Parts: sequence; structure tokens; C-alpha cells
Amino acid sequence: MTKTVNHWIGGKTVEGTSGQYGPVTDPATGAVTTQVALASVEEVDAAVAAAKAAYATWGTSSLAQRTAVLFRYRALLDAHRDDIAALITAEHGKVHSDALGEVARGLEIVELACGITTQLKGELSTQVSNRVDVSSIRQSLGVVAGITPFNFPAMVPMWMFPLAIACGNTFVLKPSEKDPSAANLLAELASEAGLPDGVLNVLHGDKIAVDGLLNHPDVAAVSFVGSTPIARYIHATASANGKRVQALGGAKNHMLVLPDADLDAAADAAVSAAYGSAGERCMAISAVVAVGAIGDELVAKIRERAEKIKIGPGNDPTSEMGPLITAAHRDKVASYVTGAAAQGAEVVLDGTGHTVEGFEDGHWIGLSLLDKVSTASDAYKDEIFGPVLCVLRVESYEDGVALMNASPFGNGTAIFTRDGGAARRFQLEIQAGMVGVNVPIPVPVGYHSFGGWKDSLFGDHHIYGNDGVHFYTRGKVTTTRWPDPADAPAGVDLGFPRNH
Repeated sequence: MTKTVNHWIGGKTVEGTSGQYGPVTDPATGAVTTQVALASVEEVDAAVAAAKAAYATWGTSSLAQRTAVLFRYRALLDAHRDDIAALITAEHGKVHSDALGEVARGLEIVELACGITTQLKGELSTQVSNRVDVSSIRQSLGVVAGITPFNFPAMVPMWMFPLAIACGNTFVLKPSEKDPSAANLLAELASEAGLPDGVLNVLHGDKIAVDGLLNHPDVAAVSFVGSTPIARYIHATASANGKRVQALGGAKNHMLVLPDADLDAAADAAVSAAYGSAGERCMAISAVVAVGAIGDELVAKIRERAEKIKIGPGNDPTSEMGPLITAAHRDKVASYVTGAAAQGAEVVLDGTGHTVEGFEDGHWIGLSLLDKVSTASDAYKDEIFGPVLCVLRVESYEDGVALMNASPFGNGTAIFTRDGGAARRFQLEIQAGMVGVNVPIPVPVGYHSFGGWKDSLFGDHHIYGNDGVHFYTRGKVTTTRWPDPADAPAGVDLGFPRNH
């Protein structure tokens, strides 16, 4: 009998009532292993109602109470790292070490939330005028929602809800229906840590659930990570409904390699950043821009390393790259490779025919490397979200920066060079939200915020870090004047000398 993943509402598992279910496959075998309940509008309402009811007390709870729960939660997550990672591998397909890395990066934000007491300190100015003080505080919003993608089913939710609930909000999480189980385990562990019922709810579903949250009058803010078209839709719809929105979109991350770079280090970085997690990450390097005469040597070094990557099931400890999430996505990724030569690219590696013995029905694709790619080609213009690396050639640093800044995306970028002056110029001149200097995937640590520019971010706030705290709170300023006690009315003795 097929396992069913149900909702987590009000501190308990709630069976789906819509009668609609989505299939969850094991990407390594192609077999449907699970079905996930897809929420109706009424079930969206029930999840939001549970969160709203919980906010009545959680929103006024003490910082000590919240952080005590979060410290216990951090310990439970640490103890269950392997369990969470195993669910990720089973439904997403990434190798176990990648899944463990995802959990570790999510834990960073839980640790940040444990220290929320310092993040929520207000400000005070005394005597701004005679006997007048001004103070600023930040307060929670109410019920907030998170809509998260399939590629990081544990990490991206943990980028959102720990900070949101630490700030005093309650949360409704709508994870990807493609790999839903990790989200439920995260919620169950939070409950075990003592999080009150209804503070964190997990609602599974498709567009009906998403639209239900975007249109619900009791949802104050929406966080989203996913593709640019959906991010644009989330931002437009939720904003039109008066909600605060942070919507992180797609990417086409470039890596500029200057002629003075350590080409071995650059090739190692390009392979890990392009093909890690099968390229299914918004911080993947998908375009290497080679400057000057180094292109041929760099491509040869990348090819040499890429050919050695072992592809196989994510639960095989010898596998270095797993399958893609669905067969449909695999076919779409493959189409960019099969059409590349006709659009002028040199196909150095073609991974489209790859299979794994004993797992022939899995969603397999090998590593592909395209050289001399044109900026007009589909493989360059689109976010492929798979293990396809494009190499572009330019004559100078200026040409490379101009090419990169012409991209509509501005998520992450990197430069490889030994020259500090060139790196400094790049950091200032490149139009992207996250920059790596000899670091291929510049994902900020938890206490700095994550987010891009241009079509990679809709809304003003980046995610987690200081921006995350500001997104999940709103400011209030109080101006106070008290009369001096010495001016108390006659007959009231406060023990102060009279002024007359």
C-alpha cells in the first residue's frame, strides 16, 4: 500500500480531505513510493486558523520561552540529521553527503534564531527635547507563510520558519509536493522540542494551496524561493493583497576566470559548483566566462574532472551525483544539450544518454559541458537547473563583466584570480547580490543575508540574517514625555523637593 504524507496542522497529523493526491517518486528508480495530500481551500483556511489561534499566545510569549524551545529544537535536529537526510535522498535523489550538508546549512539559521534576543533589541534616545525620550522596537507580524522549492526540502524551510517563530510569528509552510516528507519531520521535531500547537503548520498542496495563502486575509507576509516566473507571480499577487513579500527567483550564475587564475583550483571549483546536487540549485555555477587564451586549457581541465564523477543512487556512499527530481525535468534538461550544437556550441561532454545499471528507470542524466556558447543560445539564456555547464569566451576583464551584467539574473557570481585589485573592482562593478572571490558558491553564512538582484529577487528583503529579522518584524517608535516629579500637583508627595 502506498504511503501517504498528510498535513501537520495544530500540532498533529491531519489527513487530507480534498480527495486529491500527488505522486512522490524515488528518482533513483522512477517508482512512485508515496502520495501526498493536496490541500483544498478549506484546508488552507484550517491551517491559517490554527496559526492565528496560536499567535494569540505565542505572539506575546517571552523571549526566554521562545529561545528555550529553539535550543531544544536545535539539539533534536542535530540528533536526527541522518533521518532528515535520508528522507531528502529518498524523495529528491541527492546523495547522502549533499543532503547532510543541506541540513547543516539549515541548522545555521536555527542557531541564529536561538540568539534572537540580541537581534530584537530596540533603540532609545533620551532628552531629544526637554523631558522627551524616543524609543524604537520591533514587533511580530502575525501569521506568515513560506512556499519552498523541491531542491532543498529541509534547508529552505529552515531559512524561514525558525526566524519567523523566534520573532513571535506563527507559520504555515507549503513545501514542494515533489518531496514533502522532510517538512513533516521538521515540524514533528519542533513539536517534540515544546513548540506550542499551531505555531508551525505544514500544508501540502499545489497551486490551489499557494493561491489560498496568497489571498488569505489573515496571512501577513509570504516568503518564497523558486523560479523567476513564479517569484514574479507570488510578489505581484501577495503585494496586491497588501502582504509583505520576499520572493527569491531563478539564476544564471557566472564564474569569471582571469588569465592569472590557478586553473586547477578554478576547474575544481567549476565542477563542484556546476554539477553538485546535479545542478539543481539556484547557486549553481552554470556559466564559466574564460578570459583571454586560457579557455582551451580550462575546458580540458574541467572535462578531465567531470569525466571522473560517479553517478548513482543517492543512498550509495560511492555516488557523487544522483538523479534529477522527475523524468520530465530530466528530459527538459537534456533538450538543452541536444539542441546546443545547432545553436553554435561545441559539445565537449554529452550526458544525455547516461543510465545506471540496475536502475534503468531512474531519472538519470550525465554531466554535460558546452564550450564556445553564444549568449543568444537557449542553453545560456535559460536557467537549466541541471548538470549542464556552459563555457563562454571573452577577450578581456571588461568584456566579461559587461557580458555578465547584461544577464537579467543577478543572484550569485564568482571571480577566480590572484590579483586583489581585479577582485576588488569585480566586487564593486558586478551586478549581483552575492559575490565569491575564489569561492564558487558564495552562499552567505546564517548571520549575513542571502539574496540576489534583478530578476533573482522580488521584494526588498533578502532572506535570513538581519534582513530576515526585519522582514518578520515591523518597527514601532514611541515618543514619551513625563512631567518632572517635582512638579506634582499639591497634595501629592513623591518625596521630591518642590521647585517653588
